Amino acid sequence: MAAIFAEVLESAREPGTSRFSASGVADILGLQHQDLAALAGVHRNTLRTHPESPRLQSALRDLMRVLSAATAVQPDPQRAIFLVKNEPIPAFRHKTLLQLIQEGRTEDAIGYLESISAGFIG
Repeated sequence: MAAIFAEVLESAREPGTSRFSASGVADILGLQHQDLAALAGVHRNTLRTHPESPRLQSALRDLMRVLSAATAVQPDPQRAIFLVKNEPIPAFRHKTLLQLIQEGRTEDAIGYLESISAGFIG
């Protein structure tokens, strides 16, 4: 499981740097660039012209943190991505994990996934 996520994580890295690639993360999650920019709270051109933007990199880190937690619940990367993007969570008014991240509630999303991983249902 850790090896599979390590491959996903590496595919999200900007080659030759220690930062995430906005295009790589968008590809992994199947998001349009403008949707990723909106989620990160940056202009869509920021993804291309200022990929080092602290705000953008912080959002990309949060996405990958939640995806990492999701793979603990669902080891299949495609199913983990589906969980993050599409599964409504009753405990959060039927919002998805992606919506929680966009609201700045990454810790809540991770806490929820950790509780499921431990055997609790939220």
